[in-house]
Amino acid sequence: MGELLRVRGYAATGIQQLARAAGAPTGSIYHHFRGGKREVAAVALRQAGAAYIQLLPLLLDQHADLAAAVEAAFVAAAEDIATTGWANMCPVVTVAGEIADTEPELREVAAEVIASWVDTGSRYLASRGLSETDARAAMYALLTALEGGFLLARAQHAVDPLLAAGRAVSAYIATLPVAAPA
Repeated sequence: MGELLRVRGYAATGIQQLARAAGAPTGSIYHHFRGGKREVAAVALRQAGAAYIQLLPLLLDQHADLAAAVEAAFVAAAEDIATTGWANMCPVVTVAGEIADTEPELREVAAEVIASWVDTGSRYLASRGLSETDARAAMYALLTALEGGFLLARAQHAVDPLLAAGRAVSAYIATLPVAAPA
């Protein structure tokens, strides 16, 4: 369901589509997920969130300089969104923006996932030499710029928003003091 949520959003994804994508009868979905679509979506958001945060070290560890690593990650994100036909890149934020006022349980799941991204990402950035305070602020800046960049890039069918966001976050991170990694 994560892929359906990423591409179509929550409202446009039905149980029938989910059953077809899973190659399972509709009844088995309700058997395993008594809460129906909402429960399946919650599981999918948590799974997607856990997978997406693993991209952070995979992308950034390729570069010794953290600021350069961040800019390169935004360049990679820009290439991804362009080559996928401007598809939504993140099911968590796609759903969070769509249902924040109408599905409080899923908003809470999205908030939980985002909090885990901030915590995990902050620990990673601290391991790269930022203070805990700077690492947390940098992680919020990175997530905000990335998700906003995805939204603007998708709306405009242009990579410019992501590239500009990457340059801005990279420039910000370059101003932060970096200690030698432990």
